[in-house]
Amino acid sequence: MRRHWRKTALVVAGAAAIATVAGTGAAASSVPPAGAAAGYDERATCGDDAANTSNLAAIEAPDPMTVVFELCAPDVAFPSKVAFSAFQIHPSEAFDDPEALVNEPIGTGPYMLGAWERGSQIVLEANPDYWGDAPLTDTAVFQWQTEAAQRLVQLEAGTADGIDNVGTDDFERVESNPDLQLIPREPLNIFYLGFNVDLAPFDDPVVREAIGLGLDRQRLVDNFYPGGSVAATQFLPSALLGYDESFVDFEYDPDAAAAMIAEAYPDGLEVTMSLRDVARSYLPQPVPVATDIQAQLAEIGIDVTIDVQESTTFLDNANAGLLPFHMLGWGADYPDPTNFFDFHFGSGASPQFGTGFGDIHEVLTEAGSLTDPDERFALYQQANELLAEHIPMVPVAHGGSGVAYKAGVEGAHSSPLGNEAMAVMGIEGQDQFVWVQNGEPGGLYCGDETDGESLRVCEQIAEPLLGYEIGGTDVVPALAESWESNEELTIWTFHLREGVTFHDGSEFDATDVLESYRVAWDAADPRHVGRTGDFVYWGALFGGHLNPPAVAEE
Repeated sequence: MRRHWRKTALVVAGAAAIATVAGTGAAASSVPPAGAAAGYDERATCGDDAANTSNLAAIEAPDPMTVVFELCAPDVAFPSKVAFSAFQIHPSEAFDDPEALVNEPIGTGPYMLGAWERGSQIVLEANPDYWGDAPLTDTAVFQWQTEAAQRLVQLEAGTADGIDNVGTDDFERVESNPDLQLIPREPLNIFYLGFNVDLAPFDDPVVREAIGLGLDRQRLVDNFYPGGSVAATQFLPSALLGYDESFVDFEYDPDAAAAMIAEAYPDGLEVTMSLRDVARSYLPQPVPVATDIQAQLAEIGIDVTIDVQESTTFLDNANAGLLPFHMLGWGADYPDPTNFFDFHFGSGASPQFGTGFGDIHEVLTEAGSLTDPDERFALYQQANELLAEHIPMVPVAHGGSGVAYKAGVEGAHSSPLGNEAMAVMGIEGQDQFVWVQNGEPGGLYCGDETDGESLRVCEQIAEPLLGYEIGGTDVVPALAESWESNEELTIWTFHLREGVTFHDGSEFDATDVLESYRVAWDAADPRHVGRTGDFVYWGALFGGHLNPPAVAEE
């Protein structure tokens, strides 16, 4: 099914700073009229926080197979961001009912949704018209189990073919079983204790600093993490640019921490610490770790109540800034410090830690606009120091982890990004591949999701313009066959792949790219909805939105 092609462009234009279709003056939420002229009729206005907080000035489709992005400031990591699964492309017609994408996603990927049996499993069926190599297995099944031991039991019993996050004490058990194979993951992650610094008592820096001083991070790693894990001294893992091996944010000093709390809160201090009981590579044993943190903080005069929330509810609450004190973590989506720093502490970050800090915003914005690694490193050193000064979180551990498979699985791999590709794995003579992960997805429109369990399923169904190599971190072509930028890294041009069709039979072209990006970018677009409507990744990685909520609500 081919749609009528419309040459279009999205532009942030004029003092009103609404997105316009060039030559029409129509709001971004309206569909461009047939025959709309290509090109920019007005230059983009950037830096207007009232109307465009993002780093995106315009998107143009000069022909059906070309898309051009214009940025407000250089972004050396732009291809890595475009490759991320939060920016997958869906058919433009699907946004006529964007909420349906949450449960019934339509993409171009090697698998398409067969059935989502809530609380049980998700069944994916091979896409017979896939543009790339056909999946090795006709059916991929996603199941979930919060307990690592139970995941391993399923693998040993043969009801699972692969499992995520082998338990801390089970590495040797897997390695000693000739019927299984263990594949470690590089620890590109961070587990941290987060504070909303706008909410009492964590608006008091004394409380935040005392927790940093009073937490024995090495004790947690020694007791609750597998081999390859390290106690954190900073937010970034060691494999990323910006990690400073000489930097230590807090030296363990429980006596000093106890004295600080005793002086500031002579009657004692009671707090609630929220978490989800879902094992991740950065936190393999959530409740045992929480219990140990509770005991450690009791020794410095802080009485902690542990609040375990359902996984999706917990993430929604964290992203909405509703949790004063929480345990959370992060695994790399792409191998650049912007993925860790900008997402959490940049100008477009969610209110997880409160309203944020202007000095950190400035440093991170400048660092993300540079190409020289030495200049970037110096700025990230400043970011480390500012985080230790403001203390929106205490980094705890970089967790080693691993995935396990039956010995006969062809194409078995782990990904440092946690995006294992089901299409390249299978067992000879077996028509389905069963993967057991930690939890059930919240939704399958991943423009509006942040949880790894959702993202991994989405990655089998839909595709972005670019992708990451299987089992690695290099950016590779996907729906765009090639791309280039100007020297300033502000104009990025993508040349789209010919002959690609969506699962609904419609043909892929630049219209689908514009609409997929438009809906996420413009907070005033009535189609800017998903499971929550927050579009956290967009705001964090691109600096904000067009018509941010304060404007959209006026």
